[in-house]
Amino acid sequence: MFEDQTKKPFIKRLLKHKIKFWLTVVAVLLILTAGAVSLYVKSALEPVDKNNAKTVNVYIPEGSTVTSIAAKLKKEDLIKNEKVFIAYVKFKNASGFQAGNFQLSQSMDAAGMINKLTTASHVPAFKITVPEGRQLQEIADIIAGQTNYSAKDIMKKLDDREFISRLKQKYPKLITDDVLNKNIKHPLEGYLHPATYLFYDPETKLDAIIEAMIKQTDQLAEKYEKQMKDKKMSVHKALTMASLIEEEATEKADRHKISSVFYNRISKNMPLQTDPTVLYALGEHKNRVMYKDLEADSPYNTYKHTGLPPGPIANAGETSWEAALNPEQTDYVYFLAKKNGEVVFTKTLEEHNKAKAKYITNTQDEEKGE
Repeated sequence: MFEDQTKKPFIKRLLKHKIKFWLTVVAVLLILTAGAVSLYVKSALEPVDKNNAKTVNVYIPEGSTVTSIAAKLKKEDLIKNEKVFIAYVKFKNASGFQAGNFQLSQSMDAAGMINKLTTASHVPAFKITVPEGRQLQEIADIIAGQTNYSAKDIMKKLDDREFISRLKQKYPKLITDDVLNKNIKHPLEGYLHPATYLFYDPETKLDAIIEAMIKQTDQLAEKYEKQMKDKKMSVHKALTMASLIEEEATEKADRHKISSVFYNRISKNMPLQTDPTVLYALGEHKNRVMYKDLEADSPYNTYKHTGLPPGPIANAGETSWEAALNPEQTDYVYFLAKKNGEVVFTKTLEEHNKAKAKYITNTQDEEKGE
């Protein structure tokens, strides 16, 4: 009925040793686990391939969350683990992720990538440079060269009446019924402003690409609205005149004097007789216009028809816009370009023929000197 009191100290000591042992085991396991986790996290935050500096274009849409950004980076194989990346962003209290296109590489660690996405200026996914004096088909080729759209599909869109109708509603002062004249070859010819356009979304829609160029022309039209009103000239006619000046001008040409020649001829009811309109009517690009070309049956042929052609024959830079609305006051009705690009202006046919004989050489029998 009485317990053996000598056993109690022994049991206590045994239990104490067991507890110490298991506490030690648990501590060791926790240390090992923490170490393993630490190594795993450290590895997950390191570069995917520190030797691969090849950049990848990554587009981050407006309003993207850290989760969606991590998913995109993982999809591009730029990070090792999405969850670790998200946790690291929260741990670093990182914020201010930018929208746009970024050039990232597998050689970047998580910290470097976060820094790039929150502080660095992003780069465009692609850019389109449209020079002055380019026709719609040439611009379509340029767009096709920088996107996945074909030139054929681009031209189809540019001539699409439904698309043009939407543009008319959005830009009523610029896109008017003038572009729908039955004699117009392409409604938007001359309306895509020459400039360099940056696009940050690699999947930018074709409508948006074209509209960016239309918008620039609309802004230019707004700038010169008062001058057009003073000259009682519509935007369409201003664009048409500017396109003729652009196509005739050389680098050394005085566009204001060329403009004066066109205005003087119109006031005298003389045909403009400008070669680029003939080439546009023929749909050709060549250095010389032959006498037979002048017989082209087209409303664009300014050798057969007086006044301006039905519409622009190319796009025009602002210098040609400005010249079209501010012609120099002269009596010139003829001009020709010398081989070095200089332009000679004359007042009479006799003076013009003398200048032609003096400066235009090596002509062929069928070549039409101008």
